[in-house]
Amino acid sequence: MPFKPAGNQFILRKKIDFKDAAFIVMPVPYEKTVSYGKGTKNGPAAVIEASYQLELWDEEIKKETWKKGIFTSKPVNCARSEKKFFPCLEREVERLISSTSAVPFFIGGEHSITQSLLPPFILRHKNLSILHFDAHADLRLTYCGSRHSHACAVYPASLTNKVVQIGIRSIGADERQFVSSGNVKTHLMHENLDFKKLQRDILRELTDTVYITIDVDGFDPSVMPGTGTPQPGGFLWYDALKLFKAVCDRKKVVGVDVVEAAPVSGSHITELNTAKLIYRLMGYLS
Repeated sequence: MPFKPAGNQFILRKKIDFKDAAFIVMPVPYEKTVSYGKGTKNGPAAVIEASYQLELWDEEIKKETWKKGIFTSKPVNCARSEKKFFPCLEREVERLISSTSAVPFFIGGEHSITQSLLPPFILRHKNLSILHFDAHADLRLTYCGSRHSHACAVYPASLTNKVVQIGIRSIGADERQFVSSGNVKTHLMHENLDFKKLQRDILRELTDTVYITIDVDGFDPSVMPGTGTPQPGGFLWYDALKLFKAVCDRKKVVGVDVVEAAPVSGSHITELNTAKLIYRLMGYLS
């Protein structure tokens, strides 16, 4: 069954043909395990709505990235039990990446969705590494009784694949044993404020083929105030973009997820900045 476009399209208010897209946007408005602030289920729709406020000509890339083709799929059906949702999402992702050579961008929703986004890429790409941008290590085995918690987002992938973490500034006692251990290399934020050195380090540590998972709380709350578990001292806008650009320039990026945007009443900062981040990353990859 071919993918069908949603009523609202990322960036553009017109639909394009699936086969003409260089980028696929898949909204995944899943929210079940958030442990503090809520609202991630509203993130994808808010980000897509905010994208209409972006200029189509990107002032840094100096071109109109949308002309490469951006297709937005229907939002994933998240009205399932946890037991059913994660296998269904994994099958949906496998079907997507089997149908196109376009680079998929998944908009969450809470970070737990990454557990089902990654396996199809891991199966498809030999020696895939994961760049994990986050305030939290997300390496717990379980959290609040669920192994599919947002606090466990990258633990399953870390058992088999290289995970390079940046922006980390909150680690639980029950996950510290996995920090910079085995397949995981953790760059604690306060120890890695020399961003030129950090860039060299992560480019060396990542393999040639990379999946990027971005929790918006990896940014400082001044950049992304609307998120469920903010932490002080995160990345500022341009510091983060320089690192992402270097990775996009030097590595083959096969997929990206951007998660944990939770719209705040009376403010559009987070959804607008998230939309601009996604569009800018598409520009880097084009």
